[in-house]
Amino acid sequence: MKLVRFSLPAEETIRSGYLEGHIIHEFVGDMFSDRQQTGRTFDLEQVSLRAPIVPNHIIGIGKNFVPDNVEKPPVPELPILFFKPLTTVVGPGDAVMLPQGTDEIKFESELAVIIGRSAKNIDASQADDIIFGYTVANDLGAFNYFHPEGHWTIGKAFDTFCPLGPVIETDFDYRTARIQAAVNGVMKQDAMMERIITPIDEMIAYISRFMTLNPGDVILTGTPAGSDYVRHGDVVDCWIEGIGRLSNPVHTNL
Repeated sequence: MKLVRFSLPAEETIRSGYLEGHIIHEFVGDMFSDRQQTGRTFDLEQVSLRAPIVPNHIIGIGKNFVPDNVEKPPVPELPILFFKPLTTVVGPGDAVMLPQGTDEIKFESELAVIIGRSAKNIDASQADDIIFGYTVANDLGAFNYFHPEGHWTIGKAFDTFCPLGPVIETDFDYRTARIQAAVNGVMKQDAMMERIITPIDEMIAYISRFMTLNPGDVILTGTPAGSDYVRHGDVVDCWIEGIGRLSNPVHTNL
């Protein structure tokens, strides 16, 4: 099932629904446990898609893919993890804003995992049971704000630095996912999930050791080789077959 959040022209209200073809079937209630259909339907072409979820937490992992033809290292005992603020979230078509004094930022196309059940201290074999669905993420970073000792927080935390969308797909085999990205129509990233270093099930289990995972938590699972810098006027397209395409322009923050 493909779940969306959307708004109608000249309306600020954000609605929820599930997508069948080009038709959105509206529902109300809790996305995770109590969806109630309203009976109203909308044509996808007549609405604006928003970020498909307002996350509870956003947890990212760094340096988690190797290029093709490069031997994968062992799964690290201490993965590189970081948080992104909720204010980083924007949706399809929304502008990514360059921080003041920064003329380039780096995009990273990623598979984002949406947690659907509370979990603490789980095993990797239990990870699939707490996953609600998946979406596409662009985990942007202003590398000039990365601390030389390894502190990533500020560089990852600027408003608009986590586009999500276009849908949450609840029926998806992440183990065969293909992650792609293009800038201004030129392909930059194209890799299969098999190039991941810390597998998603082990990643979720590890995170659950130090924090309780709850419905609405979003885990950014890392980006393959090819991420690059973008500037004002560029358009970044991130997509995963089976989920969809997430497109965002880059603008100067005046």
